[in-house]
Amino acid sequence: MSVKWGLIGASTIARQFMINAIRAQGDGEIAAVMSASPERAMAYAGENNIPLAVSTLDGLLGADIDAVYISTTNELHLEQALAAVRAGKHVLCEKPLALSSSDARKMVAAAKAAGVVLGTNHHLRNAGAHRTMREAIAAGRIGKPIAARVFHSVHLPENLQGWRITKPEAGGGVVLDITVHDADTLRFVLGDDPVEVSCFTQSAGMAGSGLEDGAMCIWRFKSGVIAQSHEGFTTKFAGTGFEVHGSEGSLIASNVMTQKPIGSVLLRTAAGEEELSFDREDLYARSVRQFHTAIRGEGRPAATGEDGIWSLTAAEAALQSASSGKAVKIDPKLGSMN
Repeated sequence: MSVKWGLIGASTIARQFMINAIRAQGDGEIAAVMSASPERAMAYAGENNIPLAVSTLDGLLGADIDAVYISTTNELHLEQALAAVRAGKHVLCEKPLALSSSDARKMVAAAKAAGVVLGTNHHLRNAGAHRTMREAIAAGRIGKPIAARVFHSVHLPENLQGWRITKPEAGGGVVLDITVHDADTLRFVLGDDPVEVSCFTQSAGMAGSGLEDGAMCIWRFKSGVIAQSHEGFTTKFAGTGFEVHGSEGSLIASNVMTQKPIGSVLLRTAAGEEELSFDREDLYARSVRQFHTAIRGEGRPAATGEDGIWSLTAAEAALQSASSGKAVKIDPKLGSMN
């Protein structure tokens, strides 16, 4: 049985990654796309060989589809997801799930009540590099984890320099765009939950309207691990990376905070250095495959709605810390990592 998808948002990310990821599945097809602009919807459908173009949410949800992928601006996610859930559609939503964790909780609760699958499209936990790091830590290959560092400051491409750097009301800024990813990836790789964060933000010249285009965070995790992360839109020549340091070794991953299945993972211990191999499956294809498995009742999305609540709560705490100048506790009532 095929899964028929409707795209809510004629977005760059859907064009660059998700359309191919859905079509890469033996049981996936794209049936419709929605944009508030009828002209954009028609042009996008034509360029991407999508049979139906609509300009209203009702038009999309009334089509013959089983699931929706939401990649509109952040302030629209809540109402679009709730409407899809009411229509009995499964929902894979871009991060952050909403503008607030309380709204994200509403989305998760509605999906559970309706018996549909809700997933958060945190692509990085689908990277072979990060799964290999998680497995190495769980197997004790670096001993007891002590500290971690994430380097995820990049240069926001000119074609994406729109609402992310100009519209606070749309959920712009680097924290809701990138810090949410780093919080999720730290949780996933460490198998641990953050309990406190201190954050500095900056405006280094790209973002306007009081938005931040850079952030540095220090995290404390339940196990006692401390971590630092650097997120940015303004560093043209920085590489990305992820390091985890333990009592018996270190994992040093380079060029892995990316949408592509690239980079390397080095394990360094008393025995020397070993480059760890990992699969190079497309991150978005794996995300869609996991989501289809969840629809069939045979598993769960790579990142659940609850994972999306966690990452958004962590990002909210980072923003609160930056504005208050104080460390902020992260709500422990969310439950622990599965």
